[in-house]
Amino acid sequence: MSTARINRRVIDGAAGSDRAEIVAVGGRDGAHTQAYARQNGIERAHASYDALLDDPEVDAVYISLPNSLHVEWSIRALEAGKHVLCEKPFSQHPEEVEEAFDVAERRGLVLSEAFMWRHHPQTRALLRLAGEGAVGPVRVIRAQFSFLLESAGDIRLDPELEGGALMDVGCYCVSAIRAIAGEPLSLAGEESLGPSGVDVVFTGTARCPDDVLAHFDCGFAMPDRTGIEVVGEDGVIVVPSPWHPDEPRIELHRGGGVERIEVPPADSYRLELENVADAISGASPLLLGRADAVGQARAIEALYRSAGS
Repeated sequence: MSTARINRRVIDGAAGSDRAEIVAVGGRDGAHTQAYARQNGIERAHASYDALLDDPEVDAVYISLPNSLHVEWSIRALEAGKHVLCEKPFSQHPEEVEEAFDVAERRGLVLSEAFMWRHHPQTRALLRLAGEGAVGPVRVIRAQFSFLLESAGDIRLDPELEGGALMDVGCYCVSAIRAIAGEPLSLAGEESLGPSGVDVVFTGTARCPDDVLAHFDCGFAMPDRTGIEVVGEDGVIVVPSPWHPDEPRIELHRGGGVERIEVPPADSYRLELENVADAISGASPLLLGRADAVGQARAIEALYRSAGS
């Protein structure tokens, strides 16, 4: 649903899978959507989102609309009988996320937030190492994600579309903290606003269960930076490229040395699609369902509330 640039990753992921097939695209401009379909080898193009939902050969919909439209069109797709994979961030309003999952459960459909990084084997290895105590009891988590956004007209800078650095890239850092340490007990945020009124730099701290402390920074006004550090009593787990791991690896810093843990390359988007497909068929459980999406929205809401107070 839409002709957004992020679709390319999902289209490529489906092309490498035998469990997902892109059969149609829906957009607001008929001519543009037709051209997009031809360019990307998609069989059918619909001139509206509603027409896409009316397509009887569509089983599930990937929603890549602007942030402010995620919940509305997820619910409309579910009401039309379609399973939904909604691009992150689902929402900064937890009550809306709850409403969407209520609809999904009532209709017996699968709904998932598209945090593709969570499906990569590198992430599974990170969570395993932290959970098994590879660096002793975890004390601190650090995460970062930033890049320089130079286009003033980018939708990620539009407050009406719920843009902002926390929503676009900081949500990955929040997802990491939650995945490693559990749901935060408290959060605090600080933001620097750009000319359009959205946060272009955001920093946050969290207190998590078992006295784990975490902090992150993200932004559109800084150089390209990515990374996760899990600091334990006996060492540090370092993931240099956690979000888009083109060259996945994990480093274990302990005992005065560094152990490099190789991780096989994988397409996070293909794995994400296959997890949703397997959940639809009942072959395996959904990785990211209601609890994760609601927890994520609650954390983002709390961070924005803190930064604005």
